[in-house]
Amino acid sequence: MSELRFSLADVAGVRFAVSPANETVMSMWALGDPVRYAVHLPWIDRARLTLRRPEVADRVRPLVELTRPRRWLPDFLTPAARPGMEMTDQLDQIAATPPDVVVQDLLATIPRGPLSPFGQALLADPRGLLPPLVDALRVWYDEAIAPDWTRMRALLDADVAHRAAQLAEGGAGRLFAQLHPSLRWLGDRVVSDDPFERDFDLRGRGLALNPSVFADRRVLWNLLEDSLPAGAYPVRAVGTLWERVPATPGDPLARVVGVGRAALLHLLAAPATTTDLARRTGMSGGNVSQHLAALHAAGLVSRSRRGRHVLYRNTEAATVLVRASGGG
Repeated sequence: MSELRFSLADVAGVRFAVSPANETVMSMWALGDPVRYAVHLPWIDRARLTLRRPEVADRVRPLVELTRPRRWLPDFLTPAARPGMEMTDQLDQIAATPPDVVVQDLLATIPRGPLSPFGQALLADPRGLLPPLVDALRVWYDEAIAPDWTRMRALLDADVAHRAAQLAEGGAGRLFAQLHPSLRWLGDRVVSDDPFERDFDLRGRGLALNPSVFADRRVLWNLLEDSLPAGAYPVRAVGTLWERVPATPGDPLARVVGVGRAALLHLLAAPATTTDLARRTGMSGGNVSQHLAALHAAGLVSRSRRGRHVLYRNTEAATVLVRASGGG
């Protein structure tokens, strides 16, 4: 069990951001344990073919060795992300890790199992071997993550919008109570049911919260004394990540409003962004926007802004139509 102690400044400093580095690093767990990560099998099948290519396998080997299943990650591989950061920004963060921090983070993983051959070499020469590790991250992102990043990003952004609304409407207590079942908010601290046994004072630095496609069972904390504390938590609705949910012409609702608009109404029982709807239906973003504009004008969807996100949701009239058509 871990405890994170908050001051008023820490509560005010809670922020959300999407971390492409987290997804790049943690995706290796899915490759190593496809049964546990069965929800990602469509991606795993493609990624395994990518990793079999000799020119990829050789350059990615340092990352593979540091992310073996059921082993702890060295924290410097998953630095806290700030809003708007891209993979290039996070690669620069990792490349700038001081050698003593690399050593410290590697040593911290040993209780979970011995270091791999590359881990041992990196421990002995952190300055010389950090560049090929950064190159491994870059290659894996470009080859395995970037082709699906728009889809992943839409899901992650939708989660950020949802959590921001929770924070605005119910404060930090509601946010942490609903962020993950393993967390409890006790007024001045978060108690996390995990095996890490950390007692950590945030000391006014706040906390970066990063939704993650590949974090699956608990919140993964990155708690360092000299950098922004962070937590990667499982994203909502990850089961929808690889699905397509188009309406069919046989749908009674589709015969009334059209196939595309019916597909959106079936999905908008919960708030969603244009990008998320495009991902889930396979329609282009422009096509989704046109349909949403028509549905909004007809009083069938409402829209609200949460930060830089615009969320759409069915109105009561639309809910009646969907139910009447047998869709909910």
